[in-house]
Parts: sequence; C-alpha cells; structure tokens
Amino acid sequence: MEAEFASLEAKVAQFVSLCERLRGENVELRQQLAAAQQESHRLNDRIDSARARLEQLIARLPD
Repeated sequence: MEAEFASLEAKVAQFVSLCERLRGENVELRQQLAAAQQESHRLNDRIDSARARLEQLIARLPD
C-alpha cells in the first residue's frame, strides 16, 4: 500500500511539473503571438503607405 502511495505521489508530482512547464510555454507562446501580430500590423501599415505613394505617383504620370 505504501508503495502505491509513493508511486501515485510521484505521478502527481510529474503531472504538476508538466502543468507548470506547459503554463510557462503557453505564456511564452502568447507573448510571441502578440509580438508577431504587432509586427504584422506594422508591416501592413507600411504596405498601405507604400501603395498610397505608388498610386499618387501613377496618378501624376502623363497619359
């Protein structure tokens, strides 16, 4: 019986350790996702700006 409790305790400790590790990875992945989304928005803004400048230049070309 004591061996079963020890085995169960070890399994619970492993489970808790895994949960803590996965929680940490989840936080890190959420931060990476937020950074990637910000970068995507920044790049989309630059693309929109470049598109607007190109359209202005095209509009100024003689027909």
